[in-house]
Amino acid sequence: MSNPSEQQGEAVSEFKSKSGLKRIFSAFFYSLDGLKAAWRQEHAFRQELILVVIGAVIALSLPVSGFEKLMMIAVLVLMLIVELLNSAIEAVVDRVSLERHALSKNAKDFGSAAVLLTFLLALATWTVILFDRFYY
Repeated sequence: MSNPSEQQGEAVSEFKSKSGLKRIFSAFFYSLDGLKAAWRQEHAFRQELILVVIGAVIALSLPVSGFEKLMMIAVLVLMLIVELLNSAIEAVVDRVSLERHALSKNAKDFGSAAVLLTFLLALATWTVILFDRFYY
């Protein structure tokens, strides 16, 4: 029996894994490769990862509830996730063409804006929790 995508005439990437436990292990190691590449190649990712580590230590040491600690760390991790997605967009745009183009600029600017909004969300989350805890 063939793949439903192949039956409909759609191309299937040779890099697309099949299924099962091997796929899960492969995905895990691809993810580690992505994190290593981000650390080596993306200055913003390194800066934000350092911020996450420092922020996590601070959040864990603050006299706030477990849920508040979780939220303070989660928004920082979310910032890393969005940074990785932004880096992926930038890599694809650069892979397609290094020429300046309005659509390429838009794609990169949209990714950057997503990182900025995530940073502002993290800042607002920390501000609300700390203000609520220490000023009321």
